[in-house]
Amino acid sequence: MIVLGVDPGSHATGFGVIATGESVRLVAGGVIRPQEASALPERLLAIYEALSDVLALHGPGEMAVESLFNARNARSSLILGHARGVALLAGARRGISVAEYTPGEIKKALTGNGNASKEQVRFMVRRCLGLRGDPPLDQSDALAVALCHAARSRLQARLAAAGGEDR
Repeated sequence: MIVLGVDPGSHATGFGVIATGESVRLVAGGVIRPQEASALPERLLAIYEALSDVLALHGPGEMAVESLFNARNARSSLILGHARGVALLAGARRGISVAEYTPGEIKKALTGNGNASKEQVRFMVRRCLGLRGDPPLDQSDALAVALCHAARSRLQARLAAAGGEDR
């Protein structure tokens, strides 16, 4: 299975593509950085088009997006919501299933600690994927989303095979 993970942001949207199977491996990753001087609609369009290109190039069967967290600034939350919206739209337009995970769920899945720092998450992403260097934080966050989704999917498949129900 190929999974696209997305860490949305209006100034930097991280993406990470992984392949699962016998082992988990990195397929692609990066950070989408729309022009800073652009108005929000143009930045959102740039994010949508770049994610659409990633989806077309790598053909993931599933996509996972980091969900909103409780931000102190309402305006920042609203803008982040717009960036999340275009990421969700890109997946929906491609016709693939899109899952959402909170930052705490992602951190707990990778580190065992829902309050882990970005650096701790990046360390675990490096270990899980056997990376030699540190990817940018936005990219490692997106890869963490993809790894979290892959782990959740494997668990659900095992439960289904054992006769358990998806809870």
